[in-house]
Amino acid sequence: MSARVSLRRAYDAPGRQDGYRILVDRVWPRGVTREALRVDEWSRDVAPSTELRRWYGHRPERWDEFRERYRAELASDAARAALGPIEQRARHRRVTLVFGARDRAHSQAEVLRELLDERISTAR
Repeated sequence: MSARVSLRRAYDAPGRQDGYRILVDRVWPRGVTREALRVDEWSRDVAPSTELRRWYGHRPERWDEFRERYRAELASDAARAALGPIEQRARHRRVTLVFGARDRAHSQAEVLRELLDERISTAR
């Protein structure tokens, strides 16, 4: 786990050590109020496309291919532009990626965390 980028489900209470909290889902988590979620930012542009999200359906057998397809989407100009400020913020303080999926290990937030960790560690 990264020292700078952490993950937290939207349905878990915010932690005291979360730092800057960013919702990284395209849709707002069902049944959670803005007050309860306490995010500093909602970055829809780094979330998987609706088509990719529907194709994946959180089916673990599709995880490897989902990761590849999602990383390809994250290489687009719009996604890179949205990811840049998150990366810069994570270089200077703790960032928590907030997501709604039940399966933490197979969520888009895990792919984002991996990518951010790679970018931060190679830039040192």
